[in-house]
Amino acid sequence: MDRFQAMQVFTAVVDANSFTRAADNLNLPRTTVTTIVQSLESLLQVRLLNRTTRRISLTPDGAAYYERCVRILAEVDETEASFRNVTRGPQGRLRIDVPASIGRLLLLPNLCDFYAKYPDIELVMGMSDRPVDLVQEAIDCVIRVGDLQDSSMVARRIGTFQAVTCGAPLYFERRGMPHTIEDLQSHQSVHYFSSRTGRTIDWDFMVDGVAQEVKMAGKLSVNDGDAYVACALQGFGLVQAPKYMILPYLEDGRLVEILSQWQPVPMAISVVYLHNRHLSPKVRAFVDWVAELFATCPLQKGCQKDIPVQGGQFAAKPESNTIRAVIEQQNIAESVF
Repeated sequence: MDRFQAMQVFTAVVDANSFTRAADNLNLPRTTVTTIVQSLESLLQVRLLNRTTRRISLTPDGAAYYERCVRILAEVDETEASFRNVTRGPQGRLRIDVPASIGRLLLLPNLCDFYAKYPDIELVMGMSDRPVDLVQEAIDCVIRVGDLQDSSMVARRIGTFQAVTCGAPLYFERRGMPHTIEDLQSHQSVHYFSSRTGRTIDWDFMVDGVAQEVKMAGKLSVNDGDAYVACALQGFGLVQAPKYMILPYLEDGRLVEILSQWQPVPMAISVVYLHNRHLSPKVRAFVDWVAELFATCPLQKGCQKDIPVQGGQFAAKPESNTIRAVIEQQNIAESVF
């Protein structure tokens, strides 16, 4: 039995929801299609389809096998297309997922450069603060923060960032200015909670080279990066937010950095994709492009004064707290940021 053909026939049956329609689409006799699917089930020693006189449906094993087949066949088609159209460069539909802040402040303002280099790539960019499954959702790559823990994934590190602890002058007028980490016990923060678990994320600081967690009191919790910064501007409490998001407010005095001698733990920024010996041209093109974009980023070098905030620099995470929660919750491939 030709296993590759069997995969094609099986997926055609599922897509058409009919042996007869699949046979017509493949220009094969219906008996041939039926025999191929039966032989495939015998080879795998599992039932792939539930059949009645009126309809067919996938079994759990059939659903899992179908998802694998779809990805394998797509990769084969893409590999063949890349060689047939080598002179045209990378092309096709590319699905990525990024934190909303990355999409809004970094990628979107630079897409003209991307399309000037790769005009034949159709980019589908998800921007949501939720866990994603690269396999189940057929996503080609994501930008995430933290260490890679899933061996089925590959992470290409493209930079780091440093969060800033800060608050609004209005807040300090009411509550005073903390001068030590211990002083924070008498202050209020704006909490950031995980969309997945609902858990409030603790702060942390590097103290003599060791990460120290700090539990903050607070009466307001949000799970959106823009709302997090907006709450700080309103004086609802202190926040730990990425420098790229709050730099304009630090410069005009609407936010004031505190405890600068104790910085939050720096985090690695990576492009993450499925482990594949034959990385598709379109994925490689995007990974190389975004790595080059981040390589020119002064924020990675800690140069605050040169950090653009309207699209020329990394807009990594809605806030460092969310990332730490996600890393605790799950592998990087499933993380929100």
